[in-house]
Amino acid sequence: MVLSDIIDKVADHGYCIIDNFLQPQRSQALYQYAQQLPAQYWNLAGIGRQQNQTINTMVRNDRIYWLTPEEPRHKDYLSIMDELRHEFNRELFLGLFDYECHLAHYPKGAFYKKHLDAFKGRSNRVLTTVFYLNPEWQETDGGQLVIYGDKGQVLETVLPKQGRLVVFLSDRFVHEVQRSERDRFSITGWFRINASISGIIDPPR
Repeated sequence: MVLSDIIDKVADHGYCIIDNFLQPQRSQALYQYAQQLPAQYWNLAGIGRQQNQTINTMVRNDRIYWLTPEEPRHKDYLSIMDELRHEFNRELFLGLFDYECHLAHYPKGAFYKKHLDAFKGRSNRVLTTVFYLNPEWQETDGGQLVIYGDKGQVLETVLPKQGRLVVFLSDRFVHEVQRSERDRFSITGWFRINASISGIIDPPR
């Protein structure tokens, strides 16, 4: 699957689901890295951003760890996503200036109820990406991503199996993560525009 195929699917449908986005050994290496992170590295995920962020475990109870270019083990994935960012800008003129992402860990019993990643005119997040790291994932393991249409209909129920990438418009698709029945790992990220004024770059997260 070449990057231009991802661009075409997003342009046509607003989202895409791609299997084998990375070579299996790369996906497995990321999975092992996530598994081996010390417990103190993970933070309980919040709702909202910056000063409006709160913790609400009735809505979500996953844990996250932000990826940074300063960490050598993060660079490979971030480089690939930056290449995808440039491709989106070249083909669709989206003006994406940045990509931010974190590892997400859903322990057994964790979930994330229906939500939007961005509201029109109120966020700089344009495209959401989710890359799954979980080997040998079965339907009975739960943790499916459910993507809803404009009328609340289910468009896709996505099994979070290793190597699968999902990309969708952040302000268009309500989605949820169903209860996971085993440890579930992914990398969730957002391509962003600079929505600030006076030349000040928007802060991450």
